[in-house]
Amino acid sequence: MGLKAGIVGLPNVGKSTLFNAITHSSVEAANYPFATINPNVGTVAVKDKRVDELTKIFNPKRTIYTIFEFCDIAGLVRGASKGEGLGNKFLSHIRETDAIIEVVRCFNNSDIIHVDNSVDPIRDIETINFELIVADLDVVNNRLGKIENKARISKDKESLFEVNVLLKARECLNNEKNLRSLSFTEEEQKVLKNYNLLTIKPLIYVANVNDEDLLDLSQCENYQKVCEYAKKENVEVIPICCEMEAQLAQYSDEEKEEFLSSLGIESSGLDELIKASYKLLNLSTFFTVGADEVRAWTFKNGMKAPDCAGVIHTDFKKGFIRAEVYRYEDIIEYKSEAALKEAGKIRSEGKDYVASDGDIFFFKFNV
Repeated sequence: MGLKAGIVGLPNVGKSTLFNAITHSSVEAANYPFATINPNVGTVAVKDKRVDELTKIFNPKRTIYTIFEFCDIAGLVRGASKGEGLGNKFLSHIRETDAIIEVVRCFNNSDIIHVDNSVDPIRDIETINFELIVADLDVVNNRLGKIENKARISKDKESLFEVNVLLKARECLNNEKNLRSLSFTEEEQKVLKNYNLLTIKPLIYVANVNDEDLLDLSQCENYQKVCEYAKKENVEVIPICCEMEAQLAQYSDEEKEEFLSSLGIESSGLDELIKASYKLLNLSTFFTVGADEVRAWTFKNGMKAPDCAGVIHTDFKKGFIRAEVYRYEDIIEYKSEAALKEAGKIRSEGKDYVASDGDIFFFKFNV
């Protein structure tokens, strides 16, 4: 299941530094606007301690974590929706993502320029959000211009329904509100999905703070401003010192854990961001295990067993017969599948079984 989050923000807010930390890559992070022109894509192994514990039990030939794709997109500037900066090229890259991670500068540093010559996180957020709203409004208006009159004349039910959904969206956008602020029925969502609109995509704010503020966020005025603003939008804020995370990315897991512990921090900002991204996209993890491989797989909450089988291979879904399933917590307690069978902890489930986070599956199929 390919999932991609786009990292966006104004130039020089820490997007590429964050991306470097996430992917352990060396993307250019120069101190000038548009250092990032083409989107850099990195695939991240989502470290899950459950995979490590399963590996200890099954001692497989290989261990594979589930993955998440992050896309570092060129800095947005005021007027992008009208072609300023990289304009529509930037916006088209965002349309290809499943979620948006908006990096907001909350640190002061006179050595790092700001496109507006001062640090104001709320102004920055509103600049980006306004450009996304205008871009969506253009898409909605263009579509309405093509179908509205024709739908009214033909009285085609599907076309009229589409027009009404678009009019609802347009009213929201004209009021300078993002589409996430509206409630849409499942049928309305299907219509809007065709246009890959930006302001309906799930969003997380990353507040890029300096390392000192990270230790006492209550004293970081800019971070508190972002939290207050995000609360009104029902959007989560993840505080991260992007510079520190980039340095941590060079450490081994043991060194990283020791460093964070010395600061009294339980987990890194990046770990929290990945967790928040999963929650944002309504994702969970199931596992397949054996002597050859222990592997984590991503699925959307609410998916049934055949759909999860299809995450592995489409043939598994087509020829699905049943699934043997047990819980991660049970294998940790009983230590072997033989002991699980003896305890009656392995179940046989059919096509209607709804998967849960932490399920361990063995799929039976026939094609």
